[in-house]
Amino acid sequence: MRLGPGAIGRASDALLGGIAATILFGMMALTFVDVFMRYIVGESIRGSFEITELMMVILIFAGLPLVSRKDEHVTVDLVEHMLPKPVRRVLRVIAHLVCGVALLGMSWLMWRKGGEVVDYGDVTAALRVVLWPYVYFMSVLALVTALIHFFKAFRRPDDLG
Repeated sequence: MRLGPGAIGRASDALLGGIAATILFGMMALTFVDVFMRYIVGESIRGSFEITELMMVILIFAGLPLVSRKDEHVTVDLVEHMLPKPVRRVLRVIAHLVCGVALLGMSWLMWRKGGEVVDYGDVTAALRVVLWPYVYFMSVLALVTALIHFFKAFRRPDDLG
């Protein structure tokens, strides 16, 4: 069995998609149980807001590479269809480069912030959950997404559509 870029992409899509789906289901279940307990039992789950926030971080950053790899970002193309194909290709390359550079910068800043979070020993307020793994998770997946955009910017022109 040969492991090529397509197989790696499909495997990473399955992994990140599975993580995102599991987290989304967990958020739904947590919210349901929390609301149920609040109105029926009279007490909410301690730290449920913090747990939801941390799950949201995982959900967003696990989904970011998926959306970028499949070009499923929300776009508005008011004039793109009127432009010649070569101009559209150049605009797509520029857009991927800008996204890649922005995500690379964001990844670098988050990595530095992760170091500060480790040094300060930052934790959440109610449950005292250590925050540095989440910051590094965000940084790594922002880097992966930046690399996806750079790859898309420099792929063959016939692949740009």
